[in-house]
Amino acid sequence: MEYIALLLTSFLFGGMLLFSLGFGTLCFKFLEPSVAKAFIRKTFPYFYVYVLVVSALIILFSLKISNLTIDLTFSIFITKVLACAVLMPAIDNESNPKHKKSFVLLHTSSVMITLLYIIIPAFLLFIIFTS
Repeated sequence: MEYIALLLTSFLFGGMLLFSLGFGTLCFKFLEPSVAKAFIRKTFPYFYVYVLVVSALIILFSLKISNLTIDLTFSIFITKVLACAVLMPAIDNESNPKHKKSFVLLHTSSVMITLLYIIIPAFLLFIIFTS
């Protein structure tokens, strides 16, 4: 069970890092900005499902291992649910040029949350490997 939880935590960390830094960057490098924005927006639901499923699996495989892992991973899971239900629709609603200020604020919030989603599994991996 510990090895599966470790692999899933690594999978979550690597997948989020690759999607956030690699995929997004390459889309804007190789596609026109309007196409890149639309393309990335269409991939977000798959990213959300990925984060939700993998974080739920980490919780399940960590039930008898670590309360800290469960708590931190649950924080990813529950805030991702809230982000999907509240934050992302708000960002979409504010994406026209008339609402630039609120869009920037909401998008920045989304980016900060995603950074936390990368930091939390990195922290868990650090704890696992140093203990």
